[in-house]
Amino acid sequence: MSLCTDLPPACLAESARARILDAAFAEMRLHGYQAASIARILASTGLTKGALYHYFPSKKALGLAVVDERVTAALAVSVLDGLQVAEDESDALGRLLAVLDRSACWEDADLALGCPLNNLMQEMSPVDEDFRRHLVAVMELWRQRLEALLRVAQTRGQVAPALDCAGTALFILAAWEGAISVAKSLRSTHVFAHAIEQLKAYVRHLAVAGV
Repeated sequence: MSLCTDLPPACLAESARARILDAAFAEMRLHGYQAASIARILASTGLTKGALYHYFPSKKALGLAVVDERVTAALAVSVLDGLQVAEDESDALGRLLAVLDRSACWEDADLALGCPLNNLMQEMSPVDEDFRRHLVAVMELWRQRLEALLRVAQTRGQVAPALDCAGTALFILAAWEGAISVAKSLRSTHVFAHAIEQLKAYVRHLAVAGV
């Protein structure tokens, strides 16, 4: 018996929508948004063009949904969830270092594709204001998580009271994304791992002596 036939209509609809988003995300990672092919997306889902446009009235609507739902989710798994700290976190800098350490373990195939957020920022921000706003919202969430973590570290006495947490968070984000971009261009996981080690050294230098 097919699992799909046992699902209620609402679940079937959500399953079809999710399949479209997954396929579109994969297509956009490989080819970017502008070169993404609706025909290839449909071929990988087995759905009709009518089904796609039932959930997403245009290619742009689909692309924005991919940013909001798939790019954000991918970043949450790889980075954002690990950066979320409670006010009673005992070692906020240690948490950041652990996330950076995990982020350095990219496979060659993934690094060749790069960061989906960074890729779309480079491609779409200069040409489409709606895309830019949606992408900036995702990037701002990343920056906010970093700033919140640094403020907790500040509260716990791990970093200096005078540290500019907002500015430092922005610098860490820029260095992190820059490391991915450079390593992608050079097609080198070694370069990426080395760059992340340097970023970790910077974070360690933020710690107050004796902590």
